[in-house]
Amino acid sequence: MDHNLYLEKIEEVIKSINYPDYPSELYAPIRYTLSNAGKRFRPVASMLACDLVNGDCNEALYPAVSLELLHNFTLIHDDIMDQAPLRRGKETVYRKWNTDIAILSGDTLFAMAYDFLIKTDPKILPQLLHAFNRIAIQICEGQQMDMNFEDSYDVSIEEYIEMIRLKTAVFFGGCMQIGAIIGGAPQQQIDLLYDYGEKLGIAFQLQDDILDAFGSEKEVGKKRGGDIAVNKKTFLYLKALELSNPETSGRLRHLFSVPAASETEKIEEVLGIFEKLKVRTYAEEMIEQYFEAALKVLDKVQADQRKKEIFRNFGMQLMKRNK
Repeated sequence: MDHNLYLEKIEEVIKSINYPDYPSELYAPIRYTLSNAGKRFRPVASMLACDLVNGDCNEALYPAVSLELLHNFTLIHDDIMDQAPLRRGKETVYRKWNTDIAILSGDTLFAMAYDFLIKTDPKILPQLLHAFNRIAIQICEGQQMDMNFEDSYDVSIEEYIEMIRLKTAVFFGGCMQIGAIIGGAPQQQIDLLYDYGEKLGIAFQLQDDILDAFGSEKEVGKKRGGDIAVNKKTFLYLKALELSNPETSGRLRHLFSVPAASETEKIEEVLGIFEKLKVRTYAEEMIEQYFEAALKVLDKVQADQRKKEIFRNFGMQLMKRNK
């Protein structure tokens, strides 16, 4: 089945969520967040994985929605920690309401995710809960590493890749794992799909680094240079340090260690260094390496070639997105 049909089914369920009227301050941000639709890549990936292993995709629908709710929970809390003003082109929850409301609404969204996850075959529920909780815990581990890096001067590219594996890639892997479990796939195939999703997720986050730095605010829906503004040690920054001379590397370290007199000037200066050193090209090469590695894993999955082609095209869509 085409992934757009899965997207339609997911949207129908999300739109049908019945929110209590009281307290309105708690549920309004959740409604706002879920209606500000992203691409729903994660739940669609889960349903595609279920279909790939010839499972009943109707059984995967509610667990897939639970994954979308989990994702949006992480976004609400991430925006607080990153002090991000925009998400998908609109004000972030903590900015539109306040930080306390955003924390509570995010927590409620997390609990709602469990309500959807348990609408499945009781026989496989322990497996699903284990996979779901593993995603949630590892995202938190990755987020803590990300925050640790903001105050560190010696982050390596290898450490950065491990951080984005935890913060982003395990989510993609876990979504495909959950879909394959629901579809009744043997463990070897489940593990392959998890590996495929994880490698795809690393490429996805590296692409996100590029979009944050070089994408337009209108297209990306987030503030341009947001990672630079909050001193995030992205692949672009770390590669720039590796390639630069002592004077330039010293300037970069200084820019990422002191409050900027002008945030706009800081972002433009850093982007100028990135462009001079052509770090975007290195990031694009790394993306290609991980994407090709993901496709090699997918080749090992035993499935109908037509369905694998749909799955492969979905991965290519992730890599070609502009937001």
